[in-house]
Amino acid sequence: LALDTIYAEGQRRYVQSLSAYARQFLEKMDKPDVEYIEGLSPAISIEQKRLSRNPRSIVATVTEIYDYLRLLFARIGVPHCPQCGREIKRQSAQEIVDHILELEGEEISIISPVAIREKCNSKKELEILLAQGFVKIRINGEIHHLDEEDINLDKHRIHDIGVIVDTVIVKKDSRERITDSIETALTLSSGWVIVTNEEEHIYSETFSCPQCGVTFENLEPEMFSFNSFHGACPECQGLGEKRSLDPDLVLDKNKSIIQGAIKPRIRPWSSGNQTTYSMIRIKQAMDYYNISLDQPLTRLSPEQVNCLLYGTEDEIPFVFEQDGTSVQYTGQFEGVISNLNRRYKETTSEAIRSEIEKFMSSMPCPACGGNRLKPESLAVTIEGKSITDITRMSVEEAQLFLENLKLSEREEIIAGQILKEIGKRLGFMTSVGLEYITLDRKTSTLSAGEVQRIRLATQIGSSLRGILYILDEPSVGLHPRDTARLLVMLRQLRDLGNTVIVIEHDEATIKAADHVVDLGPGAVIQGGHIVAQGTVKDICETSQSLTGKYLKRELTIPVPRKRRIPEEFLLLKGARHNNLKNIHVKIPLGVFVCVTGVSGSGKSSLIDDTLYRALAQHFYRSTEKPGDYDALEGTESIQKVVLIDQSPIGWTPRSNPVIYTSAFTFIREVFSRLPESRRRGYKPGRFSFNVKGGRCEACAGHGFVRINMYFLPDVYVPCEVCRGKRFNRETLSIQFKGKSIADVLDMSVEEALTFFENIPSVKKRLETLCEVGLNYIKLGQPATTLSGGEAQRVKLSRELSTKGHGNTVYILDEPTTGLHFEDVSRLLDVLRNLVEQGNTVVVIEHNLDVMKTADYIIDLGPEGGEKGGYIVAEGTPEAVAQTATYTGKFLKQILGEGSHS
Repeated sequence: LALDTIYAEGQRRYVQSLSAYARQFLEKMDKPDVEYIEGLSPAISIEQKRLSRNPRSIVATVTEIYDYLRLLFARIGVPHCPQCGREIKRQSAQEIVDHILELEGEEISIISPVAIREKCNSKKELEILLAQGFVKIRINGEIHHLDEEDINLDKHRIHDIGVIVDTVIVKKDSRERITDSIETALTLSSGWVIVTNEEEHIYSETFSCPQCGVTFENLEPEMFSFNSFHGACPECQGLGEKRSLDPDLVLDKNKSIIQGAIKPRIRPWSSGNQTTYSMIRIKQAMDYYNISLDQPLTRLSPEQVNCLLYGTEDEIPFVFEQDGTSVQYTGQFEGVISNLNRRYKETTSEAIRSEIEKFMSSMPCPACGGNRLKPESLAVTIEGKSITDITRMSVEEAQLFLENLKLSEREEIIAGQILKEIGKRLGFMTSVGLEYITLDRKTSTLSAGEVQRIRLATQIGSSLRGILYILDEPSVGLHPRDTARLLVMLRQLRDLGNTVIVIEHDEATIKAADHVVDLGPGAVIQGGHIVAQGTVKDICETSQSLTGKYLKRELTIPVPRKRRIPEEFLLLKGARHNNLKNIHVKIPLGVFVCVTGVSGSGKSSLIDDTLYRALAQHFYRSTEKPGDYDALEGTESIQKVVLIDQSPIGWTPRSNPVIYTSAFTFIREVFSRLPESRRRGYKPGRFSFNVKGGRCEACAGHGFVRINMYFLPDVYVPCEVCRGKRFNRETLSIQFKGKSIADVLDMSVEEALTFFENIPSVKKRLETLCEVGLNYIKLGQPATTLSGGEAQRVKLSRELSTKGHGNTVYILDEPTTGLHFEDVSRLLDVLRNLVEQGNTVVVIEHNLDVMKTADYIIDLGPEGGEKGGYIVAEGTPEAVAQTATYTGKFLKQILGEGSHS
């Protein structure tokens, strides 16, 4: 209703009002299936879509803050020499003269530096200077007369040579003479002049370092862009990182070399035969450096480990027996990483290249240190901070820094408007609860909720009026404390004269609405009706409204009568990834654990980035590097770990729920066993639209053909051959209970469950989809159309359909995304069943119903960003409710009610 009808029509009408030329550059939308809409305004949709996965896209660029920062640094930035750190100033001849006149009464020498740190031995050049009327010259600090015969310039040495243009006592009436001398000196040295009294003063008409000779171009915004060759680091092209061999992935330091400490299974490192030439060479090199082959690498010194990884330039004596003859020679030991790097560049074997890539990770660029920019760009500062230093700040820190800048009157005039624009954007991001996010954070790492709030902040900043805003669950990823701040922003949008339509399941958001439209009463064919609409009171008074029953507490999600008491724990020591403050975390096993905390408090850093990756390395030899931590204890009590996150189940329309859950395998087997299929010799592959044989080749199994219409919307027309069925005529003629394979893919999960009720292998997988609240999706629904929450529940259903053995740690990140109160209740039943089977369920959540039903809570905070990363409370929900934390306050309220909050 909200997106596919109201938004689609509002957007379509606006686009249609533009010229044909302009329309070709805009997203086109089909006309929705609606008879008539009255009172429709231009519509803007703020959906839960990931921003660009481009590694160049960061928070500062998508919010335009970086554009203004580049302009700020180009206009009031102070350049420094990237080599010696000296501040570099550019002054005109008049400014230099004005500065000299402040030395009134002092005798000064005006020197033109014709050579700085250069080799020079040409007598002819000195003769030319003498012919021009100059008398004295300074060579390496010593004064000489140009007509001296014994001036000797060693051509092998580097010299500093300066022509003494004038020596004068500074007086008010000497301004003209000093000006002429300064202009002569600047012309002679191409923009340089040295003025000496008791001290030495160096002036330049250009951005150049007098000591190192480094010259800057004029400061322009492009110089600070990592997407332009003017500013990007030439080594990493502005990415800030390079994929290279990671020592932590190459070595298992808990093992010895004999036990397999060197992980790559590539000769010579993979050889198990100690008598081969390569292994003898390695052994003798290790003996030379006093490294034992059967000693764990943890006992080696950092120097010895470094030698093993990168080798040395030492000439090592090697002895090798061949046919009874002893061969002696000397050579260098290359080292594991040095060897693999060379082979990666030289090999023509894709197998070897692919194997080496398993041990690579994205490492900070060695040239720029991850700063993305050239040294010259990084050497331009404002109050000692480079542009990269500012983007590494959180929104809150950057706001504080820029507000407290001490600017001169001239700088205030230049930068005032720029700082105002940056401050406005930072303020809007703070107002939607994103003050903890750093400006250099890649957009690919943002959650769907964070992306949506960034878009919301941008819209609030635009101050548009008369717009129809449609938001898809903006409370996703928000702690109850932060939801209140979001609602303030939505009211601001409304009060500007806009209409705000929000698709939501969050109770606080529903209660804050001026008008509620409740759809139902069920899902799929049972839904599509307006059950109730009006105020929250009207919804509660409608007996047919399931939402109303939960709002007025007629239906509740009960608090468990008894909490499970854990007997064993996983202990993660010294977790310090991102904003985690070197914390020790006990994760109870065999119970339902909920990890909570305000947005940005470190939940994903702890559970997804550190705990899961550490367990994946332990159980599956994963090459994905976990966040920094000291030790992980208690793994002997579990058998495996499963992460069920919100990443897509597939990136193309060919991927769908029935394929992902393996139900399609059994459905195709059902069709292949039908009598007609047996008679024709059809195998299960005949009923796949991904391979040739049974699919329609006219559309390659897509079911449609796209026609590019340029400035009109692209037209997707059903394939003329298969009529959108995806399969050819012969395949579609095979029917089970009067339905073809295409008809089955078009069924909802609920419909298909009834259809296949007598096929246990299919029924089991469809039942698990229903258990996690996905009874309404179609079996063949393209994966690209599933939300993050739907994709996560599809993954969960696949895990539920496999035979479990207990002792598994399941990790879920906000599984209640997109779920109604009733669906949350069903999901909690599923998670409790997993725990009853002897598994551990760890859930990152903000939903209070999930919190109150958990056996154990780990609460992080107290705030987001740098103010977070601590464990502020842990224990049962009742114990956490007694604390003064944000989570504790909300839990106390809900547990006091004894019902749904």
